[in-house]
Amino acid sequence: MEWLEIYTRSRCPLVFGQLLTRVGGGFYQISPSECSGWTPKQLYLPSSNVLVTRFLGAAGGIGQVTDFLPVTSINSKAAGSISDELLRQTLQVNDKAQEKLLPGIKARAKGWPWLVRKVEAVRGSVKFRLRCQPAFDYGRMSHRIEEGETTKSFISDDMTLELSAHPLSLGGGTKEVEWKVVDEQITYPETGQTVQLPMLEGSFELGEHQAIIFLLRQPLDEEEPCPSAETLQHLLHETNDYWHRWLSNCTYRGRWREMVNRSALVLKLMTFAPTGAIIAAPTTSLPETLGGEKNWDYRFTWIRDAAFTVYAFLRIGLKEEAADFMTWIEHRCREIADPDPAGLRLMYDIRGFHPTVKVDAVGGDESILAGELTLEHWTGYKDSRPVRIGNLAAFQHQLDIYGELLDAIYLCDKWVRPISYDFWKIIRDRIIPHVLRRWNDPDHGIWEGRGPPEHHVYSKVMAWVALDRAIRLSQKRSLPGLIPTWTTARDAIYTSVMDGGYNDTLGVFTQYYGGPTLDASNLIMPLVFFLPPDDPRFLRTLERTLLPPKLGGLTVNHLVFRFNRQADDLEGTFTICSFWLVEALARAGKRNPKFLAESRLLFEDIIGYANHLGLFSEEIGLDGSALGNFPQAFTHLSLISAAFNLDRTLG
Repeated sequence: MEWLEIYTRSRCPLVFGQLLTRVGGGFYQISPSECSGWTPKQLYLPSSNVLVTRFLGAAGGIGQVTDFLPVTSINSKAAGSISDELLRQTLQVNDKAQEKLLPGIKARAKGWPWLVRKVEAVRGSVKFRLRCQPAFDYGRMSHRIEEGETTKSFISDDMTLELSAHPLSLGGGTKEVEWKVVDEQITYPETGQTVQLPMLEGSFELGEHQAIIFLLRQPLDEEEPCPSAETLQHLLHETNDYWHRWLSNCTYRGRWREMVNRSALVLKLMTFAPTGAIIAAPTTSLPETLGGEKNWDYRFTWIRDAAFTVYAFLRIGLKEEAADFMTWIEHRCREIADPDPAGLRLMYDIRGFHPTVKVDAVGGDESILAGELTLEHWTGYKDSRPVRIGNLAAFQHQLDIYGELLDAIYLCDKWVRPISYDFWKIIRDRIIPHVLRRWNDPDHGIWEGRGPPEHHVYSKVMAWVALDRAIRLSQKRSLPGLIPTWTTARDAIYTSVMDGGYNDTLGVFTQYYGGPTLDASNLIMPLVFFLPPDDPRFLRTLERTLLPPKLGGLTVNHLVFRFNRQADDLEGTFTICSFWLVEALARAGKRNPKFLAESRLLFEDIIGYANHLGLFSEEIGLDGSALGNFPQAFTHLSLISAAFNLDRTLG
């Protein structure tokens, strides 16, 4: 395990980060003691986020590690409404433990900051080795290890983690772990800083029907006892059952059900339960080009990405997550000052904070979005520097977010719950006036370029969407609004896009007004009903996109670059663009069988680039490798949308 963050009130959530550095990153490894002679195999349990890693021995033995983050039926309940009896029944705790254990469990009712790893010998006898070395504050903070009677504690100035072993009898007796502390001092040559990062090692041998469950947790207080092995085993069953119950709400029954289900499960993992915020990806600084500098921090809630995720959830009947995000975004909209020239913020951290929001009063720390920090002492993924914390895109003007937001609000009003009058007033009096003021200004666009702003076609289209959905909401719900003013502005944007965003010489919509660059984001036009899918101008843009780059297009081996690039640019293809192409072809295929056949061929080829667990990163490299942050919400939500619409067209 090379990447783990625990989101509590600690200053820095990172626990393990070896994914991004060769030295001082922190990791947690459980594997057979002798690495040679074992073949690993990894899978998710069906319809679940419980991860299983099997080690197949050449001599016939089989070892297994089952990893999960506990979530049970009580997690969705308010802590104050959970009865002690329900908790006793759910967790099967005895009367002696109940007095100390139940208060701690109640405090965790919205989420368990635990990592549980069950290790067992499925066949034969297997010798295992455990190594655990946290790297608090990105490896910049020393820690010490204290060995207690039942737990081993990693203690830093910011966070304490406890690791405990719980032998479980499956009919073959129990085994204990032999522990050893290995002192390690690291000096980073880039900064000269020296830190103490001791490592905990454990060795044990398991025979058939023997298992040990390891629990890594951040305790609430010193008095909280460790749960029993039986309780942890029960949590495994409860967690697996939870995912089965959650996924049973999915209404998709189409041709690619397994891929859609996995994408839905991934998106659910990117939803922060305490607030409803949806992050873009759980990682930072995984490079878009190996050895390049396009290494960005995606561990935040972009309005754009989250709104698209809501759309994906609604497409397959998962309404609760959409409702939770709407509650979260309504709070963000209420924070907009009146008048506020900045409008809604482009992105927030998962707590809902932005650099302009003071958080000291609620016990939090300064928002990580206050800047963009480079970790000089970390070497980067496969030596791809820099490693960044924070994202300066938070301070950009990106007009399109209002279109994605209003589209999500419109769909939630249609499929989840009617918009409240109070929320509508915020939309009418704060959001829409901002769109009216800024739609004709240049911005940095969906790709967040760090050069001068431009009049991006995608952004203008989404400004049109914002006004169009506001008009529809007002008319559908008989809500008071300035319909004539909004309609005039909406039509002006439409005319502006058709006149300024279309290059008559090339015969395509371009990236920005007056530019020569073809941009795959313009494939969104029929998806948001700006243009019909068989509009002549759009079809010419679609057909040009299908051409290979050497002929002025964006597609190579069914994968799509986001825009025309230089010949020496090693950036990979953007998978969301590939799925947008699939969906655009499917919609155009309603009247053109050639496009429909091409759409299905592309889709079934693209999903073959998922990794062994069915997960996608942001990009696919020219060699088929995963590039960019991983897993990526953009990719998985666009997969769901493409599968849904392609299925519907195929019939």
